[in-house]
Amino acid sequence: MADLVVDDVCMKFGGITALEGLSFTIDSGQICGLIGPNGAGKTTLFNCVSGIYRATSGSVRLDGQELLGVPAHQMAGHGVSRSFQNLGLFPSLTFLENVMAGGYAQGRAGFVRGIFRIGVRQEEARLREEAHRLLDLLDLSHLAHQPAADQPFGTLKRLEVARALAAKPKLLLLDEPAGGLTHSEVDELAGVIKRVRDEFRLTVLLVEHHMGMILSVSDKVVAMNFGRKLTEGAPMDVRDHPDVVSAYLGKAS
Repeated sequence: MADLVVDDVCMKFGGITALEGLSFTIDSGQICGLIGPNGAGKTTLFNCVSGIYRATSGSVRLDGQELLGVPAHQMAGHGVSRSFQNLGLFPSLTFLENVMAGGYAQGRAGFVRGIFRIGVRQEEARLREEAHRLLDLLDLSHLAHQPAADQPFGTLKRLEVARALAAKPKLLLLDEPAGGLTHSEVDELAGVIKRVRDEFRLTVLLVEHHMGMILSVSDKVVAMNFGRKLTEGAPMDVRDHPDVVSAYLGKAS
């Protein structure tokens, strides 16, 4: 497990400030829910932590290691893996192949050896075995050899979690994993998130609009608005905080 420290992070796009002095800490092994109305800056923070954006200033440290400035394609090697709000799967590949694709970042064969197929067979066998284990954990093993195309949305959400886990992260970033799911699928996914946290000893940062899921799965919650932190703490305390209520519902006249 690893702790995540977000320290005074600012992100500007020209004259627009998307994040302003954002700071919070997630302890090792915690599930932290990040909430806020549309435009609060949640996805911008995700993109800074995962290397898609380079923050204007501040620091993001995972287990003491600085992440800001690390390119997105190197994040898996630093222990960070994420899912996306819009699915980023390969529709023509099978469930097994999609999960294996997530594990190649941790492969041992290397580029030159891969070109000459030296040690690749053993590497692929290891990835295949691990992918089968992840599919089984997420109750997807019966779909291992089915293409991802035309599968139910909730099923594909679980597949994307499996692919993210294949990179063997210390920090798992989940961007609105419950979006588009039914109530029963949301409850199922909440159980999956807790199970993979415990099974893989992960720290989890979760962006989600589904408040019921946030309250049920999170150890702590950070609330944002207009790129700033409103408050953080226990889920029920944050839900009932006056600034959070105002941000979501507006102030009474």
